[in-house]
Amino acid sequence: MEARDTFLKEFRGETLGTISAQSSADELFQNQTIRPILKLQNDLFVAVFINYVNKNKADFYSYTVEKKLQTIENSIQKDIKFRNSLKGIVMALFTLEEYETYIQNSSSLNKRMMNLLIDRLKSQVQLFELESKSK
Repeated sequence: MEARDTFLKEFRGETLGTISAQSSADELFQNQTIRPILKLQNDLFVAVFINYVNKNKADFYSYTVEKKLQTIENSIQKDIKFRNSLKGIVMALFTLEEYETYIQNSSSLNKRMMNLLIDRLKSQVQLFELESKSK
């Protein structure tokens, strides 16, 4: 298992965000684990969301930008199956030690994880407009 953990940490890359002596344990986990995974998996998250809206929100591409942003947030916060699949994409890249840390405070870390993912997808909303033009 050590080889897997070493590989995952090297594969994901460096810590993202600011870490200081005052950083909480959740903030450390967010910046050392969650952010690098979200960055690494970004293209997959975009593809998964495009698939989700194609199957569940047929008129998504006709929405205003504001409504698209709201749909991104609502889809992740309210569709539990979708949310759980997104969490799985992140958790699959945890080391065993990170998983142990995660299960100690999963509720708070899930909230951070999903908020970061929502922000990431919202910041790329233009990709969802391009998708509609390629159809």
